[in-house]
Amino acid sequence: MVTIAVDAMGGDHAPHNVVQGALACVRDARCDFRVLLVGREDAIRAELPATIPEAVSIRHTDDVVEMNDPIASALKSRKQSSMYRGLEWHRDGDVQGFISAGNTGAVMALSTLLLGRLPGVARPCIGTFLPSSRGPVLLIDAGANVDSKPLHLAQFGIMGSIYTELVMERSSPNVGLLNVGEEKSKGNDASIAAWPLLQAAPIRFIGNIEGRDILKGTADVVVCDGFTGNIILKFAESFPGLLKSKFYDYAERGLVQKLWVGLIARTIKNMIKDWDYQEYGGVPLLGVNGISIIGHGSSSPRAIMNMIFAAKHMVDRRVNESIREAMTSQQSPT
Repeated sequence: MVTIAVDAMGGDHAPHNVVQGALACVRDARCDFRVLLVGREDAIRAELPATIPEAVSIRHTDDVVEMNDPIASALKSRKQSSMYRGLEWHRDGDVQGFISAGNTGAVMALSTLLLGRLPGVARPCIGTFLPSSRGPVLLIDAGANVDSKPLHLAQFGIMGSIYTELVMERSSPNVGLLNVGEEKSKGNDASIAAWPLLQAAPIRFIGNIEGRDILKGTADVVVCDGFTGNIILKFAESFPGLLKSKFYDYAERGLVQKLWVGLIARTIKNMIKDWDYQEYGGVPLLGVNGISIIGHGSSSPRAIMNMIFAAKHMVDRRVNESIREAMTSQQSPT
């Protein structure tokens, strides 16, 4: 049976939110797998009911990668941490996937170090979800690589296309290269050189797209370097808060305005649902030789639950096997 390892000590509200999310997962009718909670056993057991569900097990580790730990510390000094050991057990085949809402940089670094890269992959990358008028859009890379070469951008497009088709269930997804103009001669050197590589890749490449095209849903997969992608992601994360603030300010103008906002409150909530990271749980680190899902530090139990399901979906849809096949058919990186 498939087992997903969960870093019970990772996140701003660990282990409480993590354990509650794991419990919600195994109690869900969709759950046909096991969840392994990794971390300090006494802290984990304190969050569990007297009778632990059969699908939940615990594996003790002594140490924790803290949210503000330098990446070097996580790599060298935290080898008995829940994050390090969980990824080691995944590497060794004891579990089939790993999730953590802990230190993002540490999860990326340890995943790459311990799991290694899939054959042919030059750089692993993070995919994240943004809303659009046509449904969620996968933005890739969202922060793993600040500087990306043309080959990296082309591979991001291939991996993003595979993930979107298999996990998001979109046949032949459109892949667009984020740029300052639609003409293939536009952009910096990396973008210009990446264009023909993406054109030749086994994907449905639609050319360059601009920032305004993201929310239109022009492309199902938006390719960019991690520097640009992370800026877009952080900007997008701030939008729901701004929208809520504007409605609250309007409601304070008078009784009529307050009643009107009250009447449409549920509609507003549904409108911004697609902006809620909890709906997707976490983001996949694509290109590593395993399944590593990275969550927001403030992840709620619902977000943790969805992260676990996201890892299981990647197992079921054999995402890494498809990436491996696609990459080995391309020119190997030098």
